[in-house]
Amino acid sequence: MAFPTHRLRRLRRTEKVRAMVRQAHLELNDLVMPLIVRPGQRVSRPIVSMPGQAQMSVDFAVEECLELESLGIPAILLFGIPEYKDERGSSAWSEDDVIPTAIRAIRQKCPDLIIMTDVCLCEYTSHGHCGLLREVNGEMVVDNDSTLECLSKIAVVHAQAGADVIAPSDMMDGRIGAIRKALDASGFAQVILLSYAAKYASSFYGPFRQAAESAPKFGDRRTYQMDYHNSDEAIREIRLDLEEGADMVMVKPALAYLDVIQRVKQTFPVPLACYSVSGEYSMLKAAAQQGWLDERTCVVEALTGMKRAGADIIITYFAKDVAEWVRQIPSLCPRE
Repeated sequence: MAFPTHRLRRLRRTEKVRAMVRQAHLELNDLVMPLIVRPGQRVSRPIVSMPGQAQMSVDFAVEECLELESLGIPAILLFGIPEYKDERGSSAWSEDDVIPTAIRAIRQKCPDLIIMTDVCLCEYTSHGHCGLLREVNGEMVVDNDSTLECLSKIAVVHAQAGADVIAPSDMMDGRIGAIRKALDASGFAQVILLSYAAKYASSFYGPFRQAAESAPKFGDRRTYQMDYHNSDEAIREIRLDLEEGADMVMVKPALAYLDVIQRVKQTFPVPLACYSVSGEYSMLKAAAQQGWLDERTCVVEALTGMKRAGADIIITYFAKDVAEWVRQIPSLCPRE
């Protein structure tokens, strides 16, 4: 079929025409802001590798949430740094841990904010791995099945404190089924499960592991996080998690995994999140600070690419920045 010449260029002629025919629209309602919470009062520790981000005490986290709400950001994702660590990560399921404490404080001041919580053991264990360890033939390995009980206890404590969404990031097999069963049995059938279903063993997590003090003390996480060479495996992981009771699923990281995001969205008719991780944030921030890139336009372009690939929800450290930019230039998110 022959098309008239210049048809495509006519549709690009003015900004109003371009806006009218756009397919992907980045909106503030798509964004989730991660926050790293630590013990103390009036504590804000800048994260050197993530300019503009900080570890913050609960009181500062509440103030940050009030500001995020005022900017139109609908949701946060909480990560915790505990008072103490041990081999089992036992402080993670204490009702007095920093995360349930933060949930209660934020819920009191921001009743309509969607509170998501990361569920994992890596920040809480002295060894930095995402599960409990056992010795096999003289080697310490992560024990999948014994970890599930710990993850379930963490999820219930977070739900009791008032979390809306539980987001397990540990990548243990069967954890979605175990957590869903524990939540339902404890009277929290309404709590949403967002599974880090396709979480890859990525080098882009480097800045976050410094920020959350969660780097493994030995070895790496490639035996339980996904191999970045694979996409078929992501489909299998997500299918299993949905069968076990996940309400939403996630692909992590985002920018180097747009093909996986697109494939997942085409395969499963469920809400899909992606996590634009610390390394993606730090690269853009560093290039912008050097004057090599325009931060605002590059960030919005990158996040729109994730939306175009199929993400319904984007977890990004740029959420607050984007909301502030939209106040200045509403056309950045023209359909927000």
